[in-house]
Amino acid sequence: MKAQARIVSSRTIYEGRMVTLKLESLVEPGGVIVRREVVCHPGSVVMLPCFPDGSVLLVRQYRHAARQSLWELPAGTLEPNENPRHAAQRELAEETGYQARQLKLLGEFFPSPGILSEKMRLFETSGLVPSHARPDADERIRVHRFSRRALRRMVRAGRIHDGKTLVGLLWFLQGAERERR
Repeated sequence: MKAQARIVSSRTIYEGRMVTLKLESLVEPGGVIVRREVVCHPGSVVMLPCFPDGSVLLVRQYRHAARQSLWELPAGTLEPNENPRHAAQRELAEETGYQARQLKLLGEFFPSPGILSEKMRLFETSGLVPSHARPDADERIRVHRFSRRALRRMVRAGRIHDGKTLVGLLWFLQGAERERR
């Protein structure tokens, strides 16, 4: 099977502040001819803010597409040509009021690759130092530290509904399980 698709045509249907919607005709690997709607996104960073006592910082904010407020790991969109490490520091400070002395890239993933080009980069942030929160004008963010035990209960009870947060917390909780063995 071919590794890449061949795009026959691409038309921008909508161009917004953060995303562009394209309608593309292509030949997929394996020779299938299809039309796809693609939401183009510049990528983002997700931070897993860890404290020495094993607690993690989550933010709660209203997400209109989900029609509810969600507990999430702090995250944000990359600016044009922005280094993901710089974006992680910037977004962490803006949303939580903390700066990190250490950032460790844990991995990259696509949250919804069937329709969305966004690649998320997950960083563990530690050595957290209080700073000054600077949320965007339209953001109303609540910040709270949760113990490992509380996070485990929240995940098991289905109280975490955000995909990037589930990825980060499951990585975190699995690491804690490995350390106990």
